Amino acid sequence: MVQHGATETGSGVQTEDIRRICGDISDWKLVAIVALSPGTNDLELAVAWADNEDEFRQQRPLSGITAQIYDILTSDEEPDEER
Repeated sequence: MVQHGATETGSGVQTEDIRRICGDISDWKLVAIVALSPGTNDLELAVAWADNEDEFRQQRPLSGITAQIYDILTSDEEPDEER
């Protein structure tokens, strides 16, 4: 289980910041996002796309960490750990 304190990722974004930006997400999603060491901009853009904000969808396609965060946020199931 993830600690809900101020754990810092490699980029300086803390778990509390991820929860603030991404909203109520499951612990496995939080862990997966922390592992990416995202920046605030990556998080905000991925959340905007996940929330279907049209102005962001008209921009260039997502790539890199932002695309990975989007995939995590929009996933319905926790990935199998045995793969």
